[in-house]
Amino acid sequence: MSVIEVVATESSEHSQAFLDYPYTLYRNDPHWVAPLRMDQKCLFDPTRHPFHRHAEMRCFLAKRNGRVVGRVAGIWDRNYNEFHGEKTGFFGFYESEDDPDTAKALLEAVRGWLSGRGAERMLGPMNPSTNYECGMLVDGFDSDPYVMMPYNPPYYPRLMDSVGLRKAKDLLAYIARRGEVQWEKVARVARTASEAGRFSVRPIRMPEFWTEVERIWNVYNAAWSKNWGFVPMTREEFWFLAKEMKPVVEPELLLIGEKDGEPVAFALALPNVNIALKYARGRLFPLGLLKVLYHRRQIHSLRVITLGVIESGRTAGVAAALYMGLAAAAIQRGYEEAELSWILEDNVLMNRSLRALGAKIRKVYRIYEWT
Repeated sequence: MSVIEVVATESSEHSQAFLDYPYTLYRNDPHWVAPLRMDQKCLFDPTRHPFHRHAEMRCFLAKRNGRVVGRVAGIWDRNYNEFHGEKTGFFGFYESEDDPDTAKALLEAVRGWLSGRGAERMLGPMNPSTNYECGMLVDGFDSDPYVMMPYNPPYYPRLMDSVGLRKAKDLLAYIARRGEVQWEKVARVARTASEAGRFSVRPIRMPEFWTEVERIWNVYNAAWSKNWGFVPMTREEFWFLAKEMKPVVEPELLLIGEKDGEPVAFALALPNVNIALKYARGRLFPLGLLKVLYHRRQIHSLRVITLGVIESGRTAGVAAALYMGLAAAAIQRGYEEAELSWILEDNVLMNRSLRALGAKIRKVYRIYEWT
């Protein structure tokens, strides 16, 4: 067996190889949806993407006989460690051939780099944090991923086990189909949230988009502050993501919950644009954009990306009221099913509620730990 060489991407040639590798690895995989190359290039550019303002990222390539056979990134997120009072590093953007030696060489390279920054444990995959894509698919390989959700070959979990990584947390993706959800239960619970008219749900006001984004940002960081793996989003990051999402946001699918006139909750669902993006194969030009526009008519599903309520605004029916609002808008627009992802495996209340409403687990993603 030839030796695996791991190199840091310190040249433009290596950086390009890092970006290109997934497009080679997955070229014959029927379920992979190629991310847009221009978005990937931006994500790894410290001068363009705001994540790098509070984090360091070091990318590595694995080579055998001069051929790229894997890649991974080490991530040192100062905001995460300051928020949690930890010394945790992350690995992300992992891709490789089906070979334990390659996996071991890549992850040991990241572990060494993180140890040099004082890390006492490593979690991953984070691409690059829980505010973005994260987790490794361990169950549900028979269908395409929904928008902003990861995908990987079935052999990846086996590689993680071979290296000695262990499960830290599972993230669940539920599917809810129009004819299977118990809408009468949702409506009944939602009615309790009105509380004499003090709680209401409304769509985002697009003419006031950036003012609304400010309100949502405050709710986002407050609502998830006690969740496992959470790291607050900086204002710059949140605005960056809002700008990216704005072209595909449907106002009636971005709901703000108010109590006594103050924002206390919000929910966001996006059309599953992966159905159309799949045909672009990672490039919008010269013909990718036309393919996306043409195949967009096939989109009959959406993903509920986030639904959160700040602690002071939590009552029995607030989440139900938001779900009911999303459901009504989705049905009116002809959507047939929705993925609700992701949900922490130990979020007892949310998991119990989704199952009671008729939603079913479709995919399981795993965050691994190496101490």
